[in-house]
Amino acid sequence: MAKTRASRFKKYDGGDPLAAPVDLAEALDAIGEDVMAGYSPERAMREFLRRGGRDQQGLDDLARKIAERRRELLQKHDLDGTLQEIRELLDQAVLEERKQVARDAMMDEGDRALREMQLENLSPNTAAAVSELGEYDWQSTQARADFEKIKDLLGRELLDQRFAGMKQALENATDEDRAAINEMLSDLNEMLEKHSRGEDTPEDFERFMDKHGDFFPENPQDIDELLDAMAQRAAAAQRMMNSMSPEQRQQLMELSQQAFGSPQLMESLARLDANLQGLRPGEDWGGSEQMGEGGEGVGLGDGTGVFQDLADLDSLSEQLSQSYGGARMDDLDLDKLARQLGDEAAVDARTLQQLEKALRDGGTLKRGSDGQLKLSPKAMRQLGKALLRDVADKMSGRQGQRDMHKAGAAGDRSGATREWAFGDTEPWDLPRTVLNGVGRRAADPSDSRLLAIDDVEVQETEARTQACVALLVDTSFSMAMDGRWVPMKRTALALHTLIKSRFRGDALQLIAFGRHAEVMDIEQLTALDAMWDKGTNLHHGLLLANRHFRKHPNAQPVLLIVTDGEPTSHLESSGEVYFSYPPHPITVAYAVRELDNSRRMGAQTTFFRLGEDPGLARFIEQMARRVDGRMISPELDDLGAAVVGSYLGSRDAGRPGGVGGTGYDGMNPMRSGYGGYGGGWFGGGRGYWVDD
Repeated sequence: MAKTRASRFKKYDGGDPLAAPVDLAEALDAIGEDVMAGYSPERAMREFLRRGGRDQQGLDDLARKIAERRRELLQKHDLDGTLQEIRELLDQAVLEERKQVARDAMMDEGDRALREMQLENLSPNTAAAVSELGEYDWQSTQARADFEKIKDLLGRELLDQRFAGMKQALENATDEDRAAINEMLSDLNEMLEKHSRGEDTPEDFERFMDKHGDFFPENPQDIDELLDAMAQRAAAAQRMMNSMSPEQRQQLMELSQQAFGSPQLMESLARLDANLQGLRPGEDWGGSEQMGEGGEGVGLGDGTGVFQDLADLDSLSEQLSQSYGGARMDDLDLDKLARQLGDEAAVDARTLQQLEKALRDGGTLKRGSDGQLKLSPKAMRQLGKALLRDVADKMSGRQGQRDMHKAGAAGDRSGATREWAFGDTEPWDLPRTVLNGVGRRAADPSDSRLLAIDDVEVQETEARTQACVALLVDTSFSMAMDGRWVPMKRTALALHTLIKSRFRGDALQLIAFGRHAEVMDIEQLTALDAMWDKGTNLHHGLLLANRHFRKHPNAQPVLLIVTDGEPTSHLESSGEVYFSYPPHPITVAYAVRELDNSRRMGAQTTFFRLGEDPGLARFIEQMARRVDGRMISPELDDLGAAVVGSYLGSRDAGRPGGVGGTGYDGMNPMRSGYGGYGGGWFGGGRGYWVDD
């Protein structure tokens, strides 16, 4: 009756089904920071996965542990374990034989002397000594048994190299057990040779497993799975032999002929190795390792397991490197990682896989028409909101005031209320609404309605002035060289997010000015690589800003200029760019002329000076004073708060009854960026313009 093959079950690898989804906030912040520093989104994502998060190990941490584990295995193990064990059995047998020869009173003295001389002059080479004693007529029963153990040990070790667990399974094996092994090897070789000729069938594999399945506890489902498992272990065994010294290899080859007292086993195993190498030539059959000296000796079977572990570690190291074409986090073998580093490492790797999947498939990254990954609009909004919250925290922290939460679609509350009309979006005045309902029911007891439409009153709000905002950001060589590139981009994104989310009626234009100026959308500016062309063309930037102001004649112009240098280039009438350093008087005159044009259109101008150059400070202060503007000298970390605060204060100054100015004075510039961002209208608190 045929055996029923066992069903194969695998450990559940789907993760915790009750676990919360991965948090993308930290990943998005890090990726956005790298993108603004000039990385591609793909590279930025890879870098985050390599670094990991605050409470999350990254690929580099796991790779380091893999390297440590590999080094530990190499230093811990010595490959002469089998030779040491054989030598111990040999010495024990010789000692017992000497005792027997010495105390045997009936032995012929000549025979005694001959035996003692033979035992005394055994070769120091273990293999040669075993061979010399192969035909020895043992007088001690214990010595004979110990010597026979050598042959049994060799057979079990050689089988354990190809079939894990055989050393223990065949301990105290009978002749019937050895015959079953030989029959299995013969059938296996015949099936593999038939497979190499393309003549095998699935039924051949089924018959083989029904007959010999007990030798394969991993329960392969087809011949390819069987081949993969056996070839990997056989290749590891070969690498172990390659790593031994020539003397060790020679002794083991000589000793192997003694396995089970017959060369048949070695012949079958050699035939099996040849078949496996022919069917799986892609395995590493020629590699070797430099093992430590003086470590723990391992036998052939255990040593093969060590070399399989080393192969697993090398495979994991390659997967963790993600350096090959088409690499994905899904390539990580979590079962293998758990075996080598433990379940905690597998959990970290699974989280990284989920992060990558969420970033790619959750709308954070999108593939553009050029095939490259880009930050999606959704990701830009999330990143902008995070930057805006950071700006609000800085502003609130510097003021020392409590949070403010204002509401109203059209502006600030005026204190008056009116009856609700269709289309109103203003907030309800709840006390007045409830009081109206109470009065209505008191006047007409038959009316049981708790509230009626006529009861509703809304809070009146003041109308807001529309602002037309031009943010000019310096993209010259010095901005990139002095580490101001990323803070500039963060500032632009924070302001863009604020206007698009809370002041949608305002018209914002982002203008980058280096050797020449260019209007950019936020995605283009965020992804802009560092520009190494020299030149600060403020003249061209102001030309574009004034054109923007003219398109919105009914809006309050707000001009915000972030720069770290004096104007060194301007636009000629021919359209060519003129560059000169030190700044040419004509270049300065062109910039001043356009700045005057901005003033005539009513623009409220604020310069944000970066750097500590006294000459630059005097120049910009004079420019700001000329147009009744302001100069702010914030630290890089405060740049976003300074720009947002100035924008809010400029809007406030244009409102009826608003506070004029922001608390900054061109005659008394704030050099540290501390103080009242946004002035009295904003109050310095974390205002309603921040999404919680």
